[in-house]
Amino acid sequence: MFLNRICKFLATAVAVLSLGLAGLNLASCARAQNVESGTPRAADWFIDATAQTGLHVTHANGMSGEFYYPEIIAPGVALFDYDNDGDLDVVLIQGGPLARTKDTSLAPAVQSVRLYRNDLDVRPDGTHVLRFTDVTEASGIHTSEYAMGMAVGDYDNDGCVDLFVTALGRNQLFHNQCDGSFKEVGAPAGVNDSGWSVSAAFVDYDRDGWLDLYVGHYLNWTPSLNTPCYGPSGRRVYCAPSVYVPQPSRLYRNNHDGTFSDVTVVSGMAGHFGPALGVATADFNGDGWIDLYVANDGQPNQLWINQRNGTFKDIGLLSGAAVSELGRAKAGMGVDAGDFDDDGDEDLFVTNLSGEGHDLYVNDGTATFESRSAAAGLKFPTLSFTGFGTAWLDADNDGWLDLLTVSGTIQRLDALTRKGDPFPLRQRKQLFRNLGNGRFDDVSDQAGDVFRHLDVGRGAAFGDLDNDGDTDVIVGNNNGAAQVLLNAIGNRNHWIGLRLVGRVSATGAVRDLLGARVTVLRQGSPGRWRRARADASFASANDSRVLVGLGASTQQPRVRVTWPDGSVEEWAGVPIDRYTTLMEGSSR
Repeated sequence: MFLNRICKFLATAVAVLSLGLAGLNLASCARAQNVESGTPRAADWFIDATAQTGLHVTHANGMSGEFYYPEIIAPGVALFDYDNDGDLDVVLIQGGPLARTKDTSLAPAVQSVRLYRNDLDVRPDGTHVLRFTDVTEASGIHTSEYAMGMAVGDYDNDGCVDLFVTALGRNQLFHNQCDGSFKEVGAPAGVNDSGWSVSAAFVDYDRDGWLDLYVGHYLNWTPSLNTPCYGPSGRRVYCAPSVYVPQPSRLYRNNHDGTFSDVTVVSGMAGHFGPALGVATADFNGDGWIDLYVANDGQPNQLWINQRNGTFKDIGLLSGAAVSELGRAKAGMGVDAGDFDDDGDEDLFVTNLSGEGHDLYVNDGTATFESRSAAAGLKFPTLSFTGFGTAWLDADNDGWLDLLTVSGTIQRLDALTRKGDPFPLRQRKQLFRNLGNGRFDDVSDQAGDVFRHLDVGRGAAFGDLDNDGDTDVIVGNNNGAAQVLLNAIGNRNHWIGLRLVGRVSATGAVRDLLGARVTVLRQGSPGRWRRARADASFASANDSRVLVGLGASTQQPRVRVTWPDGSVEEWAGVPIDRYTTLMEGSSR
């Protein structure tokens, strides 16, 4: 690992292994710092590049003094390549007033979803200059709902990624027209249910090659049901979720014709639900079928195990991942699944309320979990934080998955109130480095100035924004400005990037195969397991590409892919320090 590596960016596309499909071919280079991206200190892991990238968006929650509960929940963030040009574009959410109308319904909000095109410029000297352009008006994405979060996926297999928006009100599905524009099709597609949804996920739960949709519903709340709640000082505060009744979540099966069927009842999910805030999809018991984990706010979390016949069984309490080690339900908000200990199964991390500490649930491979937050060094550093967006990410590309969380409380912080802060819910972000021995080190203080800044963090989306081989982050702050956190150290180590795709026989289009699992194998090193996914965090959508850190190793690894239908392929000598596209059925 060394600091100022000479950039060797290769602008020409490399042929995909054994098929000849053009993939994104980017040589590894340390970030070439310049006037556009700023110059970090040597110890900074991330730099705040918001101002330089043109992503000038400040969320306004529309708070009116009535302490309407939804005001403090949004916004989520979405990353996806809507125009198929090889870089990640961004969707951000705006808020608006939640004033009552005469019929006690919600007043229309402002245009609440905005699309920003990534105009990444990779110059001949290897400098990566990241710029975003607001293309909302031309995109056709228009909504007046009070938006909360997003999910992304190519639900109709046309090779273009679509956008689902959750809301306080009616959810909306924006079909990507493959020409830079979108068309709202929620009603004809059968997924525009109303209520209060926060997180959602596209997932092929029945392994038929078409993405289905899970929509997590939160609470039954309208302005007319708003309940006055008071804190110890006698002042009005935002209510606890227990004041309101949870809403049932929904599962929709893809009908292969652009529509979905509501299968919540027949799948077995209708009888058990809580106030859902986070969802992660992964194969938790290793049977080759995708399961769902749902983080509930103040009620036991759920682990829906796929029964491989269109139904699910909730084993959350039996699994050990539903409540704390003391048997108490926590205020689960953000969630992610990942193999942090390199034993081949998916572990869980859940963010919670201040005073509870965040949860690390370690999987034994059979969907039986042990709570190890305290032993891992995560519980006590997180006790004073209310966490939302989170992810497993290899921030320094040493091969071990680290943890990043964004935070912001629900109730006033006395210290900020005394300072006259008009929105005294702000907290700092946290970064925990995986030590490779089951423990984590809190490296927040060296992560950069942006980690010392106080914000009301909510959604966080994770992905390689500038295609330089490390994971960047976009944070959505409640009643505050969105932030672009560029990774300043990851590509000092070696890495491989993979886009896992299948070809749609009817059209020849290429689609990302969410749920595909990757094993990276090298001589003398343990395997690394990752999966292609766009879900998890909090109300947000992530880069679906797989990025695996290799540390100082220059060895070209073998890559084994387990596709969503259960088939397995292997590629030898996958190039390092670049992105390669692997096509299902193309290995030799």
